[in-house]
Amino acid sequence: MIGDGGETPSRYEILTMVKKNSNLLGKTVVDEQDCSDVEMDQRFWRDVLDFYFIRGKESRGRQDDDLVFLVRKLNSLANGSNDDKEETPPYFVRRWAPKLDNLVDENSIEVDWRRSFYLNLIAHTSFTVTVAICSHQELQNHQAARDTPLSPIYKVVKTVYASPSRVNFHLDSEKEVETTPAYPDICFAIDDFDSTFDAVVLTDADHCFCVLLNAHGGAAFPSDIEPQDSGSSDGSSLNKNTKLTLFSGFVSYQMVRDAYDAGKSRFGSLLSLGNSPGKTDRLYMKGPGGRGEVEVAVSGIVDQSHQDSGPVSPVVSKRGFGIGTIVRKAAAAATVAAKHAYAAASASSSFDADEMVPLKCCLMSISLPWENIAHDLLFKGSPPVNL
Repeated sequence: MIGDGGETPSRYEILTMVKKNSNLLGKTVVDEQDCSDVEMDQRFWRDVLDFYFIRGKESRGRQDDDLVFLVRKLNSLANGSNDDKEETPPYFVRRWAPKLDNLVDENSIEVDWRRSFYLNLIAHTSFTVTVAICSHQELQNHQAARDTPLSPIYKVVKTVYASPSRVNFHLDSEKEVETTPAYPDICFAIDDFDSTFDAVVLTDADHCFCVLLNAHGGAAFPSDIEPQDSGSSDGSSLNKNTKLTLFSGFVSYQMVRDAYDAGKSRFGSLLSLGNSPGKTDRLYMKGPGGRGEVEVAVSGIVDQSHQDSGPVSPVVSKRGFGIGTIVRKAAAAATVAAKHAYAAASASSSFDADEMVPLKCCLMSISLPWENIAHDLLFKGSPPVNL
Protein backbone atom coordinates (compact mmCIF):
# COMPACT_ATOMS: atom_id res chain seq x y z
CA MET A 1 0.00 0.00 0.00
CA ILE A 2 1.06 3.63 0.41
CA GLY A 3 4.63 4.05 1.60
CA ASP A 4 5.56 0.40 1.08
CA GLY A 5 8.75 1.52 -0.64
CA GLY A 6 9.99 3.00 2.62
CA GLU A 7 9.77 6.66 1.54
CA THR A 8 6.94 8.83 2.86
CA PRO A 9 4.96 10.22 -0.11
CA SER A 10 4.30 13.94 -0.33
CA ARG A 11 0.85 15.41 0.06
CA TYR A 12 0.84 16.23 -3.65
CA GLU A 13 1.50 12.59 -4.52
CA ILE A 14 -1.11 11.31 -2.07
CA LEU A 15 -3.77 13.73 -3.28
CA THR A 16 -3.06 12.74 -6.87
CA MET A 17 -3.75 9.12 -5.91
CA VAL A 18 -6.93 10.20 -4.10
CA LYS A 19 -8.18 12.02 -7.18
CA LYS A 20 -7.65 8.91 -9.34
CA ASN A 21 -9.77 6.94 -6.87
CA SER A 22 -12.60 9.42 -6.22
CA ASN A 23 -15.06 8.41 -8.93
CA LEU A 24 -17.84 7.81 -6.41
CA LEU A 25 -17.98 11.40 -5.15
CA GLY A 26 -21.40 12.94 -5.61
CA LYS A 27 -22.99 9.85 -7.17
CA THR A 28 -26.27 8.62 -5.69
CA VAL A 29 -26.37 5.58 -8.00
CA VAL A 30 -23.11 3.64 -8.15
CA ASP A 31 -22.11 1.50 -11.12
CA GLU A 32 -19.50 -1.12 -10.19
CA GLN A 33 -17.55 -0.14 -13.31
CA ASP A 34 -17.27 3.43 -12.04
CA CYS A 35 -15.22 2.54 -8.99
CA SER A 36 -11.90 0.78 -8.64
CA ASP A 37 -11.04 -1.92 -6.15
CA VAL A 38 -8.81 0.62 -4.43
CA GLU A 39 -11.68 3.06 -3.99
CA MET A 40 -13.62 0.45 -2.05
CA ASP A 41 -10.61 -0.68 0.00
CA GLN A 42 -10.78 0.65 3.57
CA ARG A 43 -7.09 -0.20 4.10
CA PHE A 44 -6.14 2.20 1.29
CA TRP A 45 -8.13 5.03 2.85
CA ARG A 46 -6.75 4.31 6.32
CA ASP A 47 -3.23 4.63 4.92
CA VAL A 48 -4.17 7.81 3.04
CA LEU A 49 -5.49 9.44 6.21
CA ASP A 50 -2.48 8.20 8.19
CA PHE A 51 0.14 9.61 5.82
CA TYR A 52 -1.75 12.81 5.00
CA PHE A 53 -2.80 13.90 8.48
CA ILE A 54 -0.78 11.86 10.99
CA ARG A 55 2.66 10.80 9.76
CA GLY A 56 3.28 13.33 7.00
CA LYS A 57 5.84 16.06 7.58
CA GLU A 58 3.12 18.72 7.18
CA SER A 59 1.15 17.09 9.99
CA ARG A 60 4.15 16.76 12.31
CA GLY A 61 5.16 20.38 11.88
CA ARG A 62 1.78 22.05 11.72
CA GLN A 63 0.90 24.79 14.15
CA ASP A 64 -2.82 25.00 13.35
CA ASP A 65 -5.80 22.84 14.27
CA ASP A 66 -4.76 19.50 15.78
CA LEU A 67 -8.16 17.79 15.60
CA VAL A 68 -8.71 14.59 13.64
CA PHE A 69 -12.29 13.73 12.61
CA LEU A 70 -13.35 10.10 12.30
CA VAL A 71 -16.65 9.16 10.63
CA ARG A 72 -18.53 6.13 11.91
CA LYS A 73 -19.63 3.44 9.50
CA LEU A 74 -23.33 3.56 8.72
CA ASN A 75 -23.84 -0.03 9.85
CA SER A 76 -22.27 0.73 13.24
CA LEU A 77 -24.97 3.36 13.76
CA ALA A 78 -27.73 1.08 12.45
CA ASN A 79 -26.83 -1.75 14.83
CA GLY A 80 -27.58 0.30 17.93
CA SER A 81 -30.94 0.79 19.59
CA ASN A 82 -33.21 3.63 18.56
CA ASP A 83 -32.11 5.62 21.61
CA ASP A 84 -28.45 5.07 20.73
CA LYS A 85 -29.03 6.21 17.14
CA GLU A 86 -30.43 9.50 18.35
CA GLU A 87 -27.60 10.09 20.81
CA THR A 88 -24.65 8.79 18.80
CA PRO A 89 -23.26 11.40 16.38
CA PRO A 90 -22.10 10.18 12.96
CA TYR A 91 -18.49 11.12 13.76
CA PHE A 92 -16.12 11.53 16.69
CA VAL A 93 -13.07 13.71 17.26
CA ARG A 94 -9.58 12.99 18.55
CA ARG A 95 -6.52 15.13 19.25
CA TRP A 96 -3.63 14.55 16.88
CA ALA A 97 -1.11 11.92 17.98
CA PRO A 98 2.07 10.69 16.25
CA LYS A 99 0.51 7.26 15.65
CA LEU A 100 -2.94 6.58 14.24
CA ASP A 101 -3.34 3.54 16.51
CA ASN A 102 -3.23 5.93 19.47
CA LEU A 103 -6.34 7.70 18.12
CA VAL A 104 -8.70 4.87 17.29
CA ASP A 105 -7.55 1.71 19.06
CA GLU A 106 -10.54 -0.55 19.63
CA ASN A 107 -12.87 1.82 17.75
CA SER A 108 -11.04 1.31 14.45
CA ILE A 109 -13.46 -1.31 13.16
CA GLU A 110 -16.33 1.18 13.21
CA VAL A 111 -14.47 3.91 11.30
CA ASP A 112 -15.32 4.67 7.67
CA TRP A 113 -11.81 5.60 6.56
CA ARG A 114 -12.84 6.91 3.14
CA ARG A 115 -15.34 9.40 4.50
CA SER A 116 -12.98 10.23 7.36
CA PHE A 117 -10.24 11.26 4.94
CA TYR A 118 -12.58 13.53 2.97
CA LEU A 119 -13.95 15.11 6.15
CA ASN A 120 -10.45 15.93 7.37
CA LEU A 121 -9.49 17.25 3.93
CA ILE A 122 -12.40 19.70 4.21
CA ALA A 123 -11.96 20.54 7.90
CA HIS A 124 -8.26 21.37 7.46
CA THR A 125 -8.74 23.57 4.39
CA SER A 126 -8.88 27.37 4.72
CA PHE A 127 -12.07 29.20 3.73
CA THR A 128 -13.33 32.75 3.49
CA VAL A 129 -16.83 34.05 2.92
CA THR A 130 -17.53 37.25 1.01
CA VAL A 131 -20.81 39.07 1.61
CA ALA A 132 -21.47 41.94 -0.75
CA ILE A 133 -24.09 44.38 -1.93
CA CYS A 134 -24.10 44.53 -5.73
CA SER A 135 -26.15 46.24 -8.38
CA HIS A 136 -28.71 43.90 -9.97
CA GLN A 137 -28.00 45.48 -13.34
CA GLU A 138 -24.25 44.85 -12.98
CA LEU A 139 -24.91 41.23 -12.00
CA GLN A 140 -27.02 40.72 -15.11
CA ASN A 141 -24.29 42.26 -17.27
CA HIS A 142 -21.69 40.00 -15.63
CA GLN A 143 -23.81 36.89 -16.23
CA ALA A 144 -24.25 37.82 -19.89
CA ALA A 145 -20.52 38.46 -20.39
CA ARG A 146 -18.16 36.91 -17.84
CA ASP A 147 -15.35 39.31 -18.74
CA THR A 148 -17.50 42.23 -17.56
CA PRO A 149 -16.01 43.50 -14.28
CA LEU A 150 -18.14 43.19 -11.17
CA SER A 151 -17.63 45.95 -8.62
CA PRO A 152 -19.57 45.60 -5.37
CA ILE A 153 -21.16 48.60 -3.72
CA TYR A 154 -20.00 47.26 -0.36
CA LYS A 155 -18.40 44.00 0.78
CA VAL A 156 -17.11 42.18 3.85
CA VAL A 157 -14.60 39.29 3.73
CA LYS A 158 -14.55 36.96 6.73
CA THR A 159 -12.53 33.85 7.59
CA VAL A 160 -14.81 30.87 8.31
CA TYR A 161 -14.19 27.29 9.40
CA ALA A 162 -15.67 24.07 8.09
CA SER A 163 -17.41 21.99 10.74
CA PRO A 164 -19.51 18.80 10.76
CA SER A 165 -21.57 20.48 13.50
CA ARG A 166 -24.33 23.04 13.06
CA VAL A 167 -24.68 26.08 15.29
CA ASN A 168 -28.31 27.02 15.92
CA PHE A 169 -28.59 30.64 16.99
CA HIS A 170 -31.62 31.58 19.10
CA LEU A 171 -32.05 35.20 18.15
CA ASP A 172 -34.75 35.75 20.76
CA SER A 173 -32.48 34.61 23.62
CA GLU A 174 -29.65 37.11 23.38
CA LYS A 175 -27.92 34.99 20.73
CA GLU A 176 -27.86 31.81 22.77
CA VAL A 177 -26.44 28.95 20.70
CA GLU A 178 -27.04 25.23 20.43
CA THR A 179 -24.63 22.89 18.61
CA THR A 180 -25.91 19.75 16.86
CA PRO A 181 -24.36 17.34 14.32
CA ALA A 182 -24.76 18.53 10.73
CA TYR A 183 -22.86 15.76 8.93
CA PRO A 184 -23.23 14.74 6.10
CA ASP A 185 -23.59 18.49 5.65
CA ILE A 186 -20.68 20.80 6.44
CA CYS A 187 -21.53 24.07 8.16
CA PHE A 188 -19.66 27.36 7.96
CA ALA A 189 -21.02 29.50 10.81
CA ILE A 190 -20.32 33.14 11.64
CA ASP A 191 -20.63 33.51 15.40
CA ASP A 192 -20.39 37.31 15.38
CA PHE A 193 -22.69 37.76 12.39
CA ASP A 194 -24.57 40.69 13.91
CA SER A 195 -21.46 42.87 14.34
CA THR A 196 -19.55 41.60 11.29
CA PHE A 197 -22.33 42.43 8.83
CA ASP A 198 -23.93 45.34 10.68
CA ALA A 199 -23.39 47.69 7.74
CA VAL A 200 -24.65 45.30 5.03
CA VAL A 201 -27.93 47.12 4.33
CA LEU A 202 -29.94 47.02 1.10
CA THR A 203 -31.12 50.58 0.57
CA ASP A 204 -32.16 50.53 -3.08
CA ALA A 205 -34.45 48.41 -5.24
CA ASP A 206 -31.47 47.70 -7.53
CA HIS A 207 -29.43 46.20 -4.67
CA CYS A 208 -28.72 42.47 -4.40
CA PHE A 209 -27.38 40.50 -1.44
CA CYS A 210 -24.50 38.32 -2.65
CA VAL A 211 -22.70 35.45 -0.89
CA LEU A 212 -19.48 33.70 -1.96
CA LEU A 213 -17.62 30.87 -0.24
CA ASN A 214 -14.01 30.44 -1.33
CA ALA A 215 -11.38 27.83 -0.46
CA HIS A 216 -7.84 29.14 -0.73
CA GLY A 217 -5.32 27.18 1.32
CA GLY A 218 -4.65 24.37 3.76
CA ALA A 219 -4.97 20.63 3.28
CA ALA A 220 -6.65 20.75 -0.15
CA PHE A 221 -3.84 22.92 -1.55
CA PRO A 222 -0.59 20.99 -0.97
CA SER A 223 2.52 23.13 -0.89
CA ASP A 224 4.61 20.43 -2.54
CA ILE A 225 6.03 21.40 -5.91
CA GLU A 226 4.72 19.23 -8.73
CA PRO A 227 7.49 17.06 -10.20
CA GLN A 228 8.57 18.24 -13.64
CA ASP A 229 7.88 14.88 -15.26
CA SER A 230 4.50 14.27 -13.66
CA GLY A 231 2.43 15.43 -16.58
CA SER A 232 -0.65 13.24 -16.76
CA SER A 233 -3.12 12.69 -19.55
CA ASP A 234 -5.59 10.68 -17.46
CA GLY A 235 -7.04 13.71 -15.64
CA SER A 236 -5.42 12.77 -12.34
CA SER A 237 -3.17 15.84 -12.05
CA LEU A 238 -4.20 18.24 -9.34
CA ASN A 239 -6.00 21.53 -9.66
CA LYS A 240 -3.61 24.43 -10.29
CA ASN A 241 -6.02 27.05 -8.92
CA THR A 242 -4.94 28.68 -5.67
CA LYS A 243 -8.53 29.69 -4.91
CA LEU A 244 -11.81 27.92 -5.62
CA THR A 245 -15.37 29.23 -5.34
CA LEU A 246 -17.53 26.53 -3.72
CA PHE A 247 -20.73 28.55 -3.38
CA SER A 248 -21.99 31.69 -5.11
CA GLY A 249 -25.46 33.12 -5.16
CA PHE A 250 -27.47 36.29 -4.80
CA VAL A 251 -30.95 37.41 -3.92
CA SER A 252 -32.52 40.70 -4.98
CA TYR A 253 -33.96 43.35 -2.71
CA GLN A 254 -37.42 42.75 -4.17
CA MET A 255 -37.33 39.03 -3.37
CA VAL A 256 -36.52 39.72 0.27
CA ARG A 257 -39.07 42.53 0.43
CA ASP A 258 -41.82 40.34 -1.05
CA ALA A 259 -41.39 37.87 1.78
CA TYR A 260 -41.26 40.70 4.31
CA ASP A 261 -44.54 42.16 3.03
CA ALA A 262 -46.23 38.74 2.85
CA GLY A 263 -45.63 38.28 6.56
CA LYS A 264 -47.29 41.55 7.47
CA SER A 265 -50.29 41.22 5.16
CA ARG A 266 -51.14 37.51 5.36
CA PHE A 267 -50.47 36.58 8.95
CA GLY A 268 -50.40 39.91 10.77
CA SER A 269 -53.24 39.07 13.13
CA LEU A 270 -52.24 35.53 14.10
CA LEU A 271 -49.30 36.10 16.43
CA SER A 272 -49.69 39.67 17.55
CA LEU A 273 -49.24 38.92 21.24
CA GLY A 274 -45.66 39.57 22.31
CA ASN A 275 -44.45 40.71 18.89
CA SER A 276 -43.27 44.18 18.03
CA PRO A 277 -41.96 45.92 14.91
CA GLY A 278 -38.28 46.24 14.09
CA LYS A 279 -37.50 42.57 14.73
CA THR A 280 -35.18 40.29 12.77
CA ASP A 281 -36.21 37.64 10.25
CA ARG A 282 -34.41 34.33 9.88
CA LEU A 283 -34.18 33.83 6.13
CA TYR A 284 -33.21 30.52 4.49
CA MET A 285 -32.09 30.53 0.87
CA LYS A 286 -31.25 27.51 -1.26
CA GLY A 287 -28.16 27.81 -3.40
CA PRO A 288 -28.11 27.67 -7.21
CA GLY A 289 -29.49 24.36 -8.42
CA GLY A 290 -30.78 23.64 -4.92
CA ARG A 291 -27.26 22.94 -3.70
CA GLY A 292 -26.55 24.09 -0.16
CA GLU A 293 -28.37 26.50 2.09
CA VAL A 294 -27.64 29.99 3.37
CA GLU A 295 -29.08 31.28 6.63
CA VAL A 296 -29.40 35.06 6.95
CA ALA A 297 -30.72 37.33 9.70
CA VAL A 298 -32.74 40.07 7.98
CA SER A 299 -34.11 43.12 9.79
CA GLY A 300 -36.33 45.76 8.27
CA ILE A 301 -35.10 49.22 9.19
CA VAL A 302 -37.86 51.79 9.55
CA ASP A 303 -37.98 55.53 10.05
CA GLN A 304 -38.38 55.92 13.81
CA SER A 305 -40.57 59.02 13.36
CA HIS A 306 -43.09 57.04 11.28
CA GLN A 307 -42.71 53.63 12.89
CA ASP A 308 -45.56 51.25 12.25
CA SER A 309 -46.69 49.49 15.42
CA GLY A 310 -48.43 46.68 13.51
CA PRO A 311 -47.78 43.08 14.51
CA VAL A 312 -45.11 40.90 12.96
CA SER A 313 -45.45 37.17 12.31
CA PRO A 314 -43.90 34.16 10.55
CA VAL A 315 -44.21 33.81 6.78
CA VAL A 316 -43.57 31.28 4.05
CA SER A 317 -42.78 32.66 0.58
CA LYS A 318 -42.06 30.62 -2.55
CA ARG A 319 -41.03 33.52 -4.75
CA GLY A 320 -37.55 34.36 -5.84
CA PHE A 321 -34.16 32.82 -5.24
CA GLY A 322 -35.05 29.81 -3.15
CA ILE A 323 -36.49 31.81 -0.29
CA GLY A 324 -37.82 29.41 2.31
CA THR A 325 -39.31 29.85 5.73
CA ILE A 326 -38.85 33.20 7.44
CA VAL A 327 -39.35 33.43 11.18
CA ARG A 328 -39.21 36.76 12.90
CA LYS A 329 -36.88 36.79 15.89
CA ALA A 330 -35.56 39.51 18.16
CA ALA A 331 -33.04 42.24 17.30
CA ALA A 332 -33.20 46.03 17.59
CA ALA A 333 -33.06 48.14 14.42
CA ALA A 334 -31.97 51.42 16.01
CA THR A 335 -28.23 51.11 15.30
CA VAL A 336 -25.87 53.62 13.80
CA ALA A 337 -25.81 51.63 10.59
CA ALA A 338 -29.60 51.65 10.50
CA LYS A 339 -29.74 55.43 10.78
CA HIS A 340 -27.17 55.83 8.03
CA ALA A 341 -29.04 53.32 5.88
CA TYR A 342 -32.32 55.13 6.26
CA ALA A 343 -30.69 58.45 5.48
CA ALA A 344 -29.12 56.96 2.36
CA ALA A 345 -32.42 55.47 1.26
CA SER A 346 -34.23 58.73 1.88
CA ALA A 347 -31.73 60.57 -0.30
CA SER A 348 -31.90 58.00 -3.09
CA SER A 349 -33.68 59.04 -6.27
CA SER A 350 -35.52 55.70 -6.35
CA PHE A 351 -36.76 55.97 -2.78
CA ASP A 352 -40.51 55.95 -2.15
CA ALA A 353 -41.46 56.87 1.40
CA ASP A 354 -44.43 54.48 1.31
CA GLU A 355 -42.63 51.49 -0.21
CA MET A 356 -38.87 51.54 0.42
CA VAL A 357 -37.67 49.87 3.63
CA PRO A 358 -33.90 49.38 4.05
CA LEU A 359 -33.10 45.76 4.89
CA LYS A 360 -30.06 44.77 6.94
CA CYS A 361 -28.77 41.29 5.98
CA CYS A 362 -26.39 39.43 8.30
CA LEU A 363 -25.07 36.09 7.06
CA MET A 364 -25.34 33.48 9.83
CA SER A 365 -24.18 30.29 8.13
CA ILE A 366 -23.65 28.36 4.90
CA SER A 367 -24.30 24.61 4.72
CA LEU A 368 -23.16 22.30 1.91
CA PRO A 369 -23.09 18.51 1.48
CA TRP A 370 -19.58 17.16 2.15
CA GLU A 371 -19.46 15.31 -1.16
CA ASN A 372 -20.05 18.51 -3.14
CA ILE A 373 -17.23 20.27 -1.29
CA ALA A 374 -14.80 17.34 -1.65
CA HIS A 375 -15.59 16.99 -5.37
CA ASP A 376 -14.99 20.69 -6.02
CA LEU A 377 -11.75 20.74 -4.02
CA LEU A 378 -10.39 17.91 -6.15
CA PHE A 379 -11.91 18.50 -9.59
CA LYS A 380 -13.30 22.00 -10.03
CA GLY A 381 -11.34 23.77 -12.73
CA SER A 382 -13.32 26.96 -13.33
CA PRO A 383 -11.77 30.23 -12.14
CA PRO A 384 -13.04 31.68 -8.85
CA VAL A 385 -15.66 34.40 -8.71
CA ASN A 386 -14.02 37.66 -7.69
CA LEU A 387 -15.78 40.54 -6.00
